[in-house]
Amino acid sequence: MSDFILYPAIDMRDGKCVRLVQGDYDQETIYGDSPADMARTFEQAGASWLHMVDLDGAKAKKRINHEHVLKAAKLDMRVQIGGGIRTKEDVAYYLDRGVDRVILGSVAINHPDFAKEMLAEYGEKIAIGLDARDGYVAVNGWLETSEMTAVNVGKEMAAHGAKTFIFTDIAKDGMLSGPNVDAIAELARETGQEVIASGGVSSIDDLQKLASYKEQGISGAIIGKAVYTGRFTMEDALREVGGAC
Repeated sequence: MSDFILYPAIDMRDGKCVRLVQGDYDQETIYGDSPADMARTFEQAGASWLHMVDLDGAKAKKRINHEHVLKAAKLDMRVQIGGGIRTKEDVAYYLDRGVDRVILGSVAINHPDFAKEMLAEYGEKIAIGLDARDGYVAVNGWLETSEMTAVNVGKEMAAHGAKTFIFTDIAKDGMLSGPNVDAIAELARETGQEVIASGGVSSIDDLQKLASYKEQGISGAIIGKAVYTGRFTMEDALREVGGAC
């Protein structure tokens, strides 16, 4: 079985690297003016994957920060991107230009048939992003909450070929309060597929706890604010927990 993979995160807004608190666009901290430079920093640290989010795109429902993504895709890392991906053309745009995985979030909830079509066409190059508030999936840049649970959506998408899910507990995102391990493990158990944890990681201990569930389907973790605020370095996380591709 492959190693537990660490995914340093670059969230982009107005062409800058930012972090939000619980998805709130009014609670933004800027951590860099260049996503490409930040990506190179993570490459030099030894990361094998990079997680990118187009926050502008998620809100506007169209690709906006795509040029920064393509620059990162030229580095010696694999890249996954979410945010603002709403059409087949959006998916092909990224996958045809060196991006390794496209994350379908809101569109998988609002237009599940489209997500199933993309899963049928691209297979493991498609991940389903499930961002939950009290167990229910949030959509459109977390501005709205749907009436569907993450587990139910996950099971339906797994039945149509989804192999990778990215689960974010919005209440944990940007709070440095520890991940919701129980909810992440539940999604992995109920879908029978791999789940990448997102939100709440504050320490290497958090990463080690998540990694202890590797055999139960938690395959990796996205790291954001903890690295940006100096809780630990990417190098330390990779050395202590793994992260090789």
